[in-house]
Amino acid sequence: MRRVVLKISGESLAPPEGYGIDPGSLDSTAVQIMEGVEAGAELAVVVGGGNIFRGSQVASSLGIEDATADYMAMLGTVINALALQAALEGRNVDTRVQSAIQIQEVAETYIRRRAIRHLEKGRVVIFASGTGNPFFTTDTGAALRALEIGADAMLMAKNRVDGVYDRDPRIHDDATHIARLSYMDLLSKNLAVMDHTAATLLSGERLPIVVFDILKQGNLRRILEGEQVGSLVWSPGDTKDAKDVSDG
Repeated sequence: MRRVVLKISGESLAPPEGYGIDPGSLDSTAVQIMEGVEAGAELAVVVGGGNIFRGSQVASSLGIEDATADYMAMLGTVINALALQAALEGRNVDTRVQSAIQIQEVAETYIRRRAIRHLEKGRVVIFASGTGNPFFTTDTGAALRALEIGADAMLMAKNRVDGVYDRDPRIHDDATHIARLSYMDLLSKNLAVMDHTAATLLSGERLPIVVFDILKQGNLRRILEGEQVGSLVWSPGDTKDAKDVSDG
């Protein structure tokens, strides 16, 4: 895979108590991204903001309307993006943050051609603020950016879950790991991988999705070097595409 979008949750950067940014988790994520760049990938990252502010859970209790809560959550993704940029640049990885909401003092405004140019120059691009619109998740933002920049695959990073299961393996000991599945499986079986809007976008363009555990060091590099890690979501008719994803 030459160019990929990596989607990580805000929770993957959080300390055990669940909110804020844990220095160890941040550095561990930066190391994985650095290894991905060293593997030769053009790497874009979309990070959620649930460790800073989760609008859907807080809006009603605070009496905040849903749209405003979503904008507040978008600003949380900017905080995470800046923290990740600092961690990467501390390891000498050239990085740019682009925001779908104009916030020019701290991030570039998202421009598709500029993002592609950064990637071509070997820079990591972190996309913040989701789509810039309320009522859309950062999963959907990641899917949209992946299609816009012509990514070869979308990598969905999970926390302590090494792929797709028929049920939550953190709750059910008898959950079955699914190494390969179709977009239809993803959409019809209500598997907890990404929201349906994001899955529908990716399935429409038949963009492969790799679901893996980001907390296991080396997983991202292994995927980019062609190893089979986690679970692959693809169209059964796209045998060449599936082989390309598995073989790098």
